[in-house]
Amino acid sequence: MLTAVRCMLSKLISPLWRTVEVDGEGIFSGTPGMEDIRHLRGSVVTQLCLDYAMIDDAIYFTSGEVLGGVPLKEGDVVNCIAVRDGAQGGWKALRVEKNADAWEDGGKTSIEADSMQLRPLIGTVTSFEKDGGYINQTTYFPNYSLWEGYEPMKGDWVQAKYFINLSGSQWTTQAHSVAPLRYCRLDKVRVTSVYGNIGVVEDNVFFSLDSLLLPAHYQPLPGHLVNLVMVESSQSLYCWRALCMAPCLQSGNSSATCLPETELQSILENKGGLDVTVYGQFEDLMIGEKRELVLWIQNKGSETHRLKCCDFAGWDSEEQFTLVAVKGPLRHKRQPLQENCSESKICSESSEKQVSDAKEVDKENGEVQKDITYSPGVRREEREMDISPGERLSIVVACQAKSLGSCAELLLLHFSSFTIGRRLEVTVGSKEENLLQPSEPYSPRDASLVSTMPTQVITVSAPFDAPRLTKRRLPTFLPNFPLPQALRDCVEAQSDVLVIQPCLGEELSPSNMRSRFSILLWLEELNAEREMKEFSIEGALLTKGAVYLHLEVLGLADGRPSLSIGDRIVLKKPQSAGVVMEYVSYVTEINDETVSLRVNAEFQRSYLGEPLDVDFSYNRLTMRRCHNALEQTKQFVEILFPSRVTIQTPQWTGEWIEEPDQNKEDNKTPAMENGKVSSISIDMKSKATQTKDGRLASKPIPSPGKFFNPDLNPPQREAVKRIMAGECRPIPYVLFGPPGTGKTITLIEVILQVYHFLPSSRILVCTPSNSAADLICIRLHDSGFLHAASMARVNASCRQEESIPEVLRLYSRAGEDIRHASFHRIVVSTCSSAAMFHNIGLQVGHFTHVFLDEAGQATEPESLIPISFVSEKDGQIVLAGDPCQLGPIVKSKLAAAFGLGVSLLERLMANQLYSRHDWGYNPNLVTKLIYNYRSHEALLTLPSKLFYKSELCFKAPRAIVDSLCQWKTLPKKGFPLLFHGVRGTEMREGNNPSWFNPVEAVQAMLYCCQLAKKLYNPVDASDIGIIAPYRKQCEKIRVLLGKVGLSDIKVGSVEEFQGQEFLVIIMSTVRSNESVQSDDLQKALGFLANPKRFNVAITRPKALLLIVGNPHILIRDPCFRALLQYCFINGAYLGCDPPPSLRDSQIVAEEQRTA
Repeated sequence: MLTAVRCMLSKLISPLWRTVEVDGEGIFSGTPGMEDIRHLRGSVVTQLCLDYAMIDDAIYFTSGEVLGGVPLKEGDVVNCIAVRDGAQGGWKALRVEKNADAWEDGGKTSIEADSMQLRPLIGTVTSFEKDGGYINQTTYFPNYSLWEGYEPMKGDWVQAKYFINLSGSQWTTQAHSVAPLRYCRLDKVRVTSVYGNIGVVEDNVFFSLDSLLLPAHYQPLPGHLVNLVMVESSQSLYCWRALCMAPCLQSGNSSATCLPETELQSILENKGGLDVTVYGQFEDLMIGEKRELVLWIQNKGSETHRLKCCDFAGWDSEEQFTLVAVKGPLRHKRQPLQENCSESKICSESSEKQVSDAKEVDKENGEVQKDITYSPGVRREEREMDISPGERLSIVVACQAKSLGSCAELLLLHFSSFTIGRRLEVTVGSKEENLLQPSEPYSPRDASLVSTMPTQVITVSAPFDAPRLTKRRLPTFLPNFPLPQALRDCVEAQSDVLVIQPCLGEELSPSNMRSRFSILLWLEELNAEREMKEFSIEGALLTKGAVYLHLEVLGLADGRPSLSIGDRIVLKKPQSAGVVMEYVSYVTEINDETVSLRVNAEFQRSYLGEPLDVDFSYNRLTMRRCHNALEQTKQFVEILFPSRVTIQTPQWTGEWIEEPDQNKEDNKTPAMENGKVSSISIDMKSKATQTKDGRLASKPIPSPGKFFNPDLNPPQREAVKRIMAGECRPIPYVLFGPPGTGKTITLIEVILQVYHFLPSSRILVCTPSNSAADLICIRLHDSGFLHAASMARVNASCRQEESIPEVLRLYSRAGEDIRHASFHRIVVSTCSSAAMFHNIGLQVGHFTHVFLDEAGQATEPESLIPISFVSEKDGQIVLAGDPCQLGPIVKSKLAAAFGLGVSLLERLMANQLYSRHDWGYNPNLVTKLIYNYRSHEALLTLPSKLFYKSELCFKAPRAIVDSLCQWKTLPKKGFPLLFHGVRGTEMREGNNPSWFNPVEAVQAMLYCCQLAKKLYNPVDASDIGIIAPYRKQCEKIRVLLGKVGLSDIKVGSVEEFQGQEFLVIIMSTVRSNESVQSDDLQKALGFLANPKRFNVAITRPKALLLIVGNPHILIRDPCFRALLQYCFINGAYLGCDPPPSLRDSQIVAEEQRTA
């Protein structure tokens, strides 16, 4: 296969480079294929030289290639893997192992015979440096193993061959013949944007100048027509990366355009003998303060220069800097200035000493030449002034602190034949920031400090208390699926997991699905165990109750740690002589940050409040259920790996009654009543995203062929019809629902149609979370088309009754008896809880229809739990979700690298049957909803372009989405989007690794006050949401909101906002370390460098989106760069000076519009 890759790439690239390479060979033409790799056994070491040796007088090697570092001598019999050395033309050993029969210990230390085999590997490049890199974080590849001319980049998808090696005392894997997994050539495509050293072609192909092969003396610029070869690569929201690029010969726009930023360095230089003060620091100011600074212009040359104009470049959108006065020019003695007074001393003098009044004449040596004064607050002055040789002139610049954080401006001094610029900088703070400073310096938790001293452990267990649902009839048998000790040892020793589990290097297939996902689940479990250990508490003081002990767990409300009723907690009590008493307890109740624990009765009586060490245990129940589901899906190969579509007889053969589309005028809603935004948000809900209110009275069932909800739009109706027909069953049908397009209401319609018009059906509806499952139940209940006995809501045993909505408790009681619940026509549960039906012996096909809502948020093993209940012959599976939004939460980096974070929905959407073609999706398998009923069109444009092929259509009610278009703070009225640039400081405190940014927290609070406390038409606090990527930032923002009486505003992470909508969303991005290298996005941006998280965040608001962040950091990410450009070009940017490339992009965009 790799040889075929080489040949195809040569054919693709050769014509592209024919103008550069005389011989016409492709850049991969000299790359060794598999025919250039030899696997030799029983060869002989024939020569030993100073720094190398020879095998069979034909293959050279060094000591570094010898397995285990075993010393060899002439005549030793060895096995080896050799590759043709492209540079030397000979053969080089990649790996040399002494023959097992020749070991002195009889071969005991030799590796397994198959360790010398070359195995296939498919994965992504997770790191790459000059000498080599890693695939999937585990498999090392040296530079010489790459196809000649191929320089990989982090994120590239590659295919390779690997072998097992012994490095020191650990087994590792090493890859060879590393080549791109997929590749393609594009001709005559246009460069759409360039930012610094990265850019985009045709809005979908990423490139980096650091790794892009270019002809000599050529650099791509926006607008250029180019030919390129691209390789598959995950670069934020882009799936392809340009490997090499050349300009089209036909392109008439290949001359470089000189952007203003390229001249900045020249502008900052002194010219014509003029010497201008370099110092422009206003240092720290509190918001509202004003300070003045004096800059000097001295003519040290022999010619007179005329100052024609002074103004600013406009970097600071808040216009904090102004010109106050110009004094002079003065005749000045050169020698004292040069010999007795340094420039830095002059520059550092305080403005109070130099300027007592803007109108006072500055005197030097008793000689006054001229005095010209500007009015205070001038941003530009065009009066002319001559500066003769030996004279100097002073300019007084003021800064009125308005915008929090650091900011820079460029002062421009225009002379007759040149311009000189000087940077002015200020850092603005506020008293509120003092409330948020770190309580103690950051000190990472040191895991090595945990005591490993061997002790004698005596364990005392408490009787296991049955969970709340005592009526539940449920067999308890569920296999344990224990975690293999070899895998645990490998991960704890930080060894290469691919050594003991080679199937991880293979592409997912029916043959390796079970073993591969089992390993990934165990890797995630190991990570979860490690996280739980980090929450251990030393010296905890428990409160003694009448029946239980009560333990306070700080952070429990935020899920740190995540506990459920029934979880096991170990209480440790050190004794004398190294003996430790362990008391096993069980969680019986959770209230905020306090848990009640059932312990051994004797310990309950004897506990006197002494300190105890607390260890939390990971609950393996969900993992065991996922493992069990993998065991049940052996017969579902055609469903999980579909390769063809076989049309079946329709389930429902009735005729659909055509009804007029009632959504054409949906966004023309009545005007606001009394101008109150919050009431509109509640009362004026979109027809196609809300069910009818039928909680009190049952409604008549429509006749077959009619819709229960007549307000569905055409794509929603099409989806209902396709699912009802079910002609492609049993392979899954995908309901692709971008944000705000009414995916859930479409599911409600389908469920009602199946329930009423397919009388033989039994429906299982599953979601990854309780909140999503509750929403489905509530919507079905509110529809008014079901009676109480139609539906059962099955809850987990550990779920507290208080957390179940009141309206659902009747349905939840019906779900307490699992066997009885399984015979309801509609059963709703989470994916994990659905596994309880496995324990009562239900046969495959018991449920005829499985609907999986929010399918993109479930891991594939989780999705397999409900899928395993339908018939593999004629059952119907519907996956509803959005692969462009947040996927499953996977915390193990290894598990994520090998694919556990890819949902079944996302994997199927990459299948050729489900993927998008030029004409769209196969309507028998996929329906994409395109009408958005949530957001203002200005908020919809960017996500539609970045993630949904610009297909989303605006249908939101005007009265809601236009309600804040005239908000006074908006720089562009009618455009309810604002990026507020803040150059703050990212911080951490204590041993908490979570980041926070006080400046951004204060700015977010100020915006909340402006919205919720304005005199006219205030926004209700419940209509405002604040998204921050870090828990600590959320905590700091809540502190500030509590101080101003706005605690009702929801503050949380992106994950907490998925599936929700708010009138106003404020986003704080937190990260602000500009010193991090631009090529390490993960280190600089952390959670922000995730396109799915970005998509969810910017699609939550209806009427207003405010982003507070550091543009100099965020511009490194493709998604935020597109957002910054979108805001900047549309005049929706405020705050600090923007990045130079952002200013340049606006100029290029304006030039393209006028061209």
